[in-house]
Amino acid sequence: MYFLSEEERQFLVGRLLPQARRHEVHEELRGWSWREPPLAPPYSVRLGVAEVASKHCGSGRDVYLRRVLGVKVGPNRAMWEGATLHRALAELMLRAKQLIYALGPAECLPGLIGLEAEVPEVAPSGAPANVDFGELQRRLAGLWAFECHRVVGRVEAVLAQQPYVGTDSLAMLALPVTVEQQIDGTLLGLSSHLVADAVMAFAPVVFDVKFDRRRDFHRLTTAAYAMVLESLCEHPVDVGCIVYVHFVGTRVLVERDLHLIGDEMRQWLIDERDERTRMVSEEIDPGAAERCAEGCPYRGQCRRG
Repeated sequence: MYFLSEEERQFLVGRLLPQARRHEVHEELRGWSWREPPLAPPYSVRLGVAEVASKHCGSGRDVYLRRVLGVKVGPNRAMWEGATLHRALAELMLRAKQLIYALGPAECLPGLIGLEAEVPEVAPSGAPANVDFGELQRRLAGLWAFECHRVVGRVEAVLAQQPYVGTDSLAMLALPVTVEQQIDGTLLGLSSHLVADAVMAFAPVVFDVKFDRRRDFHRLTTAAYAMVLESLCEHPVDVGCIVYVHFVGTRVLVERDLHLIGDEMRQWLIDERDERTRMVSEEIDPGAAERCAEGCPYRGQCRRG
């Protein structure tokens, strides 16, 4: 999911990064400016990225119900299936790196090739009643095989180009991403336990995987993680990538939305943070949205309230 095609790499290096250098983000919107407005958190409430960046609920009442009224609901089908597939992607990357470190450059390829047969089983714990486990298992297997092939191809390419590569160098060159990166968003008024799907090592790019159709607010997620990373490392993070994954049977379709994280997106994120933390801090009920999102797990409690 996180390995760019040659065309995408050229787009990143030849267009997006030069644009980022030409159109510098205003200093006040860099994450390291967290001490001063507009980044300084106006309230003590700390929300998660999904609570700030998700616009599935048009009024944001899902956050009010959860944070103010304490309403607890389980995930809907799409949320639960997406979380299952996310876990599989992270597990695959971790196991691939473990094989490289355990077997070394000379012996790791057979182990990585064999990894394709080790598809994890879908664990039904906590699943909504309408999950089709057979279909989900087939999708997971297709996703696992797709990513295994990408991993093997990248390791083979590095081994072919670098005859003296060491174990640690091979892992970094072939798989230059940290998956499920834990980061602390406290300085920007966000949760201290944030998890970015992946962060690329060489060119600072933040990834977020979506098993969903394109939505304009999805870029708020990468903006949040980028600004939090800037607040912690004081290094610019200008590029995000939303990876959209869809299935036709077991065939995996991938579309990557590489984008600059500019002033407008950063300001939108801060506005959403301020609005939602105010709603929670002052216990302001925004009312139900005019149109509820399909499958919203809060719909029954929201409309009943």
